[in-house]
Amino acid sequence: MGNEERVSMEDPLTADGGAGQAAEKAPVDAEAGRSAEAKESDVSPDKLALLLEDARAKADEHWQGLLRAKAEIDNLRKRSRRDVENAHKFGLERFVAEVLPVLDSMELGLSAASEEGVDGEKVREGLELTLRMLQAAVDKFGVTEVNPEGEKFDPERHQAMTMQETDAVDPGTVVSVIQKGYLLNERLVRPALVIVAKETTAS
Repeated sequence: MGNEERVSMEDPLTADGGAGQAAEKAPVDAEAGRSAEAKESDVSPDKLALLLEDARAKADEHWQGLLRAKAEIDNLRKRSRRDVENAHKFGLERFVAEVLPVLDSMELGLSAASEEGVDGEKVREGLELTLRMLQAAVDKFGVTEVNPEGEKFDPERHQAMTMQETDAVDPGTVVSVIQKGYLLNERLVRPALVIVAKETTAS
């Protein structure tokens, strides 16, 4: 009985001790809550206004940058379109500049040929000079002639106008060229018109 009494007397003390500890923790928790609320209240309306103004300034800066980029793209597109149009309009400008002297030479030759007592040899020499000028002009732009006389017939570059029986060359050989063909930078512009050899038929 004595022991039981001591235990029962000690229980209230233990209970009081727990209540005391809880009472001590409660003010601490309340103080932490008040501290958090105080931190939230630190952001004043003036500070919020400054933050909003800064956000608006950055958004406006980004918007202006986007507008400038769009304007630059539009200008680049217009410039590219204009360059393409000029290329189509004036792409032959250099070629024309090279051909104009040839035209001048031909006009002078015709004018000289129409005079009385003109020397035919001089007219021929003038025409040969004009032809060389023209050939030099087109050579500068990658134009080469296709003159396949004596070569094997090539359907990619030649157009057979007729066949001719002959024993002088092998069948399928170009006997003569009616009209020369031309290439532009190795691309066929006009095929050569040719006569092609074929085997002679037995009599």
